Amino acid sequence: MNTNELKRQLRKAIKAQKLKLNPELARQKADYILSEIESIDSFRQAKTVLAFWSLPDEIDTHKFVTKWASHKRIVLPVVNGDELELRLFTGLEQMEKTNSFGIMEPKTGLLIKPEEIDFAIIPGVAFDLKGNRLGRGKGYYDRTMPLLKNAVKLGIAYEFQLIGSVPVSEHDVPVDLVISN
Repeated sequence: MNTNELKRQLRKAIKAQKLKLNPELARQKADYILSEIESIDSFRQAKTVLAFWSLPDEIDTHKFVTKWASHKRIVLPVVNGDELELRLFTGLEQMEKTNSFGIMEPKTGLLIKPEEIDFAIIPGVAFDLKGNRLGRGKGYYDRTMPLLKNAVKLGIAYEFQLIGSVPVSEHDVPVDLVISN
């Protein structure tokens, strides 16, 4: 079986696991994972943090983003063609669904250069212990992560998203750390 087929099957299997997840349990797991991030030295020392506004099937980052926006420069990705722009999050009033993926993004906000990011929280469908990451298949983060030259790149995942080995292609970019529950 080729790498693309393995990735497709893994995405399907993880999606099925997410659908089985009890919403209350998902919230508890998310709270635990996000509190673990807050205990990491490189996060505490970071001034500019790339986060993401979670989709319904991802670890819920909404409270985390709004909480930390008053303490750090929180930056959120915005889909612009095939690339991600990085915009400063200033509040809920700037958020709207601006793309075909249904992702809430800052419609306004200062553009931040990738090299200004000190710490990056990266979503993924699956991770392995080497930091290899399976995304949703569009390559946005694989194109963005190499630009985050000064950032610690952290993947966050439910325990069933941590697997023995993620199938990787040439263009796939790993994260530095992974936190799970």
